[in-house]
Amino acid sequence: MRDPEFWHGKWAANQIGFHLEDVNPLLIEYWQHTKPTHEDKVLVPLCGKSEDLVWLATKHADVQGAELSNIAVRAFFAEHFYTPMVMPINGQHELFQFDELSIYSGDFFTAPLKPVDIVYDRASLVALPEEMRAEYVAKIKSLLNPGARILLVSLDYDQSEMAGPPFSVAEAEIRSLFAEYKVTRLYRDEADQDHPKIAKKGLSRFAEEVYLIESE
Repeated sequence: MRDPEFWHGKWAANQIGFHLEDVNPLLIEYWQHTKPTHEDKVLVPLCGKSEDLVWLATKHADVQGAELSNIAVRAFFAEHFYTPMVMPINGQHELFQFDELSIYSGDFFTAPLKPVDIVYDRASLVALPEEMRAEYVAKIKSLLNPGARILLVSLDYDQSEMAGPPFSVAEAEIRSLFAEYKVTRLYRDEADQDHPKIAKKGLSRFAEEVYLIESE
């Protein structure tokens, strides 16, 4: 993020292995744990052109996304044949609006996001190096309405064996970052020896995890 050229370069070169072509099955399976209502306002930080946005917009009246890359935001709307209203904001961001969706392109840390009830973090925290995670979490916390919930997807592997992103953010760090919240691990998928991260990258272990984080 604070090396924006890294991510701009990824999108410009279409090096987007992190992009899922379909809705994340973990979102479909675990969203219910946030006890969502149609009126809940939802935020998807560092959203890319995720299909998850479309899925969430079918269930909620107000879904906000934030994405550094203007290429990604424009691709999202073009690929779904949506014609958004586009408004420049404060010279630093553009707001793309279409029905339930509002996506801000530009720096997440300065985006004029509105308070929300649920945050869906599929690949945001793990996209950031360790020295930026506390600032990111502080920004997220500043946007939470009372009683807000976060559904967080994270990765756990030996960081010394592979450079991120995506980075390893283990359970102990998540509990530390959200120390004043209730943190529940809902799921852990331990990769077997055939998983690409182990078979091709040579990692000794690799796991994907899902957490529910609730303000108390």
